[in-house]
Amino acid sequence: MRILHTADIHIRDQKDERWEALRKLIELARREKVSIFVISGDLFDRGVDAEKLRPQIRKLFSGIDFKIVLIPGNHDSESYRKGLHFGENIRIIDDPEKPLVIDDKVENVRIWGMPFQDVEREVMARRLQSLSHRFESGRTDILLYHGELLDSFYSRSDFGDEGKRKYMPVKLSFFRDLKVDYVLAGHFHTRFSVWRLEQGGYFIYPGSPVSITRRETGVRKVNIFDAGGEPQEHPLDTPCFERLEVRLDPFSGEKPDEKIRSAIDTALPHAKILLTVAGYINSDREGLTEKDLIGTIKKLGGNRLVDPEFEFRDIGRLLENSLFRSFEDKLRQSEFDPEDAGHVREVAIRAMMEAEQ
Repeated sequence: MRILHTADIHIRDQKDERWEALRKLIELARREKVSIFVISGDLFDRGVDAEKLRPQIRKLFSGIDFKIVLIPGNHDSESYRKGLHFGENIRIIDDPEKPLVIDDKVENVRIWGMPFQDVEREVMARRLQSLSHRFESGRTDILLYHGELLDSFYSRSDFGDEGKRKYMPVKLSFFRDLKVDYVLAGHFHTRFSVWRLEQGGYFIYPGSPVSITRRETGVRKVNIFDAGGEPQEHPLDTPCFERLEVRLDPFSGEKPDEKIRSAIDTALPHAKILLTVAGYINSDREGLTEKDLIGTIKKLGGNRLVDPEFEFRDIGRLLENSLFRSFEDKLRQSEFDPEDAGHVREVAIRAMMEAEQ
């Protein structure tokens, strides 16, 4: 049984990047011939989005030859009221005590779910402990979960725009007595992460399959694996953010615009670029001002640039200062290697700029 595992798509509109990412995931599931497409919470950004998009979701999920299994997350916990229809192929797990058997011919694979509820970690520890006798050796037991793993190294921003609250927090030790093979989790946005459980199973966050915030940088991924095998990260070509930092050096011999062009050319073709340009330029030598260079950068990046930060400064006048030229002569005669010489020069430039203010 082949499984695709994702979470945190946060769809809001049928015509935006998130909807397109979901459509691409459906196509990927077809190509990979998966049996189960798992969404571990937050398919929708808000309950109102589920109300608005339910007819389109039914259409998108029609005509597929695999099952879509999902649990409510903290963003869409109120979206799946009894009686609402999201499609013939969708299974929504809203009761942690009732496992789902996808295929009667494959009874040894069961899927459990922990739909989101606003509870503290002590409650989560008791709930997981109460399930310990339900998981059996000889079966493949999969648990869907949407919340925070307290053992992970993260900042609050790794969970999207959630503020300071903790959502259904758990620790790896809570799974110690559970013979669970996979905890397919959601809520952790930034990257694909896997932890090995003490009894041999896996706890996996796939990360968001499309960048929801600017903190979710780099290639987005999903988890595609065969039941009984290891989790496998699968890279996507969905929209994402990529952070680029370019430091200009008037002593390197590189033209500022060419250096920035080269950096932009290395960015992922489907990425929006979070560009920071720092360092110094010599307007007298290059024949362009700070304003000219900013205009050139905006043209080079076009609509791929997202609020670029321009921290570079023109030091043309400083470089013509007799004191600096004397310093530069001595630096060239020194035994510093190029990297150390660059650091010394940087300190001198900063000191002379502060002295001029």
